[in-house]
Amino acid sequence: MAPPRPPNGSPPFASEPSAASNGGLYAAAVLIWGSTWYAITFQLGMVHPILSVAYRYIIAAALLIGFCLARGKTLRFDPRDHLGIAAQGAFLFSLNYVLFYIAASHLTSGLLALTFSTIVLMNMLNGAWLFRFSVSGEVLAGAGLGLSGMTLVFWPEVTAVEASRETFFAIGLCIFATYLASLGNMGSVYTQRRRLPVVQTNALGMAYGAVITLLVAAGAAAAGQLEFAFDPSFPYLASLIFLALFGSVLAFGAYLTLLGRIGADRAAYATVLFPLVALAISTAFEDYRWTSSAMAGTVLILAGNVLVLRGRRRVKKAPPPS
Repeated sequence: MAPPRPPNGSPPFASEPSAASNGGLYAAAVLIWGSTWYAITFQLGMVHPILSVAYRYIIAAALLIGFCLARGKTLRFDPRDHLGIAAQGAFLFSLNYVLFYIAASHLTSGLLALTFSTIVLMNMLNGAWLFRFSVSGEVLAGAGLGLSGMTLVFWPEVTAVEASRETFFAIGLCIFATYLASLGNMGSVYTQRRRLPVVQTNALGMAYGAVITLLVAAGAAAAGQLEFAFDPSFPYLASLIFLALFGSVLAFGAYLTLLGRIGADRAAYATVLFPLVALAISTAFEDYRWTSSAMAGTVLILAGNVLVLRGRRRVKKAPPPS
């Protein structure tokens, strides 16, 4: 049975919020995720990255579930809803991270960011395929400007790539991981179309993601690929809590709420913008030096952002149920 629709035929999300409210959610996602790149550098060391992802989402899920229980928010959903939530958890909070971390040993952070930014186009295609969303020319043009700008920003890293089997395999993993993340975005669209609340679905989705990541880590440990460990040092713990609370609970809450309001194609442009925040932080703390191509790329990215946020999502009328 199709999810209920409002009588006026508009998309089945909450009532239209103000532009200021959406702008606040958009800014929160961009600024927080831009800062997580620096926080992740403190996670690298004695703990395998896949384990760090598991720890991050265990904490995030515990925080959100505790919040729901304290506020009396129900966590009971029917099996069909749990299937959608589990898919969102697997694709958005688990498997995409695992694949990206495997690829990260062969690619620079710039190439990882450039590849992940293609989620803008993937969300457009998946939205059209799964939910009959059509995309305006402004949104498509803005996405093209943004991806072109990303290429210019990271052009030195693009040209420095050595053509090898390992490199092409890593790029393929990144593309597949990005597509999984896009499917996770579609999982959130599905649950919000069924009018499931974002906070509770994120709480359960992150719990599912943490369990799946732990199972992957256990399999890798059994194969001798990693050892279970934990780093009690202050830098590791502080960055882990920051990533769990801000990078997961708050940023994903803001982003997925925005996704339900303005569409997965437009919300995903945040993934093009937050590398600029990361580079600004790197300029302050890591002596990053801006090149002329990076500055030109930044102009294109910002111009694309204007076009994307001006564009309107349209929904094709669904055929009557048989």
